[in-house]
Amino acid sequence: MIQDIYPSKLDNRFMSCEINDEDNLLVFDHDGKLYISAEEGELRFLTGAEAQSDQAIYLFSLDDRKYFFLADACDYHKEGYTYRSVRELRDVSCGKELFAAFTAYHLWKWYTDNRFCGKCGHKLGFAKEERVLKCPNCNNTVYPRINPAVIVGVIKDDCLLITRYNRGYAHNALVAGFTEIGETLEETVEREVMEETGVHVKNIRYYKSQPWGMAQDILVGFYCEAADGGTIHMDKTELKYAEWVKREDIVLQPNNLSLTNEMMRVFKENKIDGN
Repeated sequence: MIQDIYPSKLDNRFMSCEINDEDNLLVFDHDGKLYISAEEGELRFLTGAEAQSDQAIYLFSLDDRKYFFLADACDYHKEGYTYRSVRELRDVSCGKELFAAFTAYHLWKWYTDNRFCGKCGHKLGFAKEERVLKCPNCNNTVYPRINPAVIVGVIKDDCLLITRYNRGYAHNALVAGFTEIGETLEETVEREVMEETGVHVKNIRYYKSQPWGMAQDILVGFYCEAADGGTIHMDKTELKYAEWVKREDIVLQPNNLSLTNEMMRVFKENKIDGN
């Protein structure tokens, strides 16, 4: 999965520090596209030596390298570099730099969506003691947003419930959806499977989780079984495909970045219980 970068390690502890010439500098445009070189699948960011502003904000570290981003827009013209969306990068690269790009996008999105206080309308400021935005007028504080969502592998005998979305990602997927207010993750599993496919489920058990910065999510994977005959009544507004697919017939996604793909692969290889 995208976060599996061992022996490298992401250190997301907050620090108040200034950028150095050798640090990585991530520059996003107003649409959230990242200024980057992606030649032959290898991602290269700008460096602190190329910063055109003193407003670089520390994000995190990967191994011994610090990553920053600019809160203000600057024009850059460097050979081999262009603005690319994180969705585009997903299709051309993998490894620790892609995980860095996803995680940086998550934080960039939070910063840019919270420029002003939701209580009094004043401009929010950066705190020096922790990663939080704080209003100097009313002391309102805003912490990074993380959206909980479930990925569900529904099983019936030797088949897995495979879906494809109506819009966006075009490859095979599993039932997925966001947790609503007042709802447990297990209740989300039951509701999302029912809403999207009309199938009742039982024996819900946790598998694994994944940060997914592209959508500011924390994805939580579950397996479960169809509780009745498993007759599918697909929600055509959400899905264009929902079918029970035999283990050996499952077509995986074109890369190994997502929790969804890992869960499909684990079932396909009959390794859910570590077999």
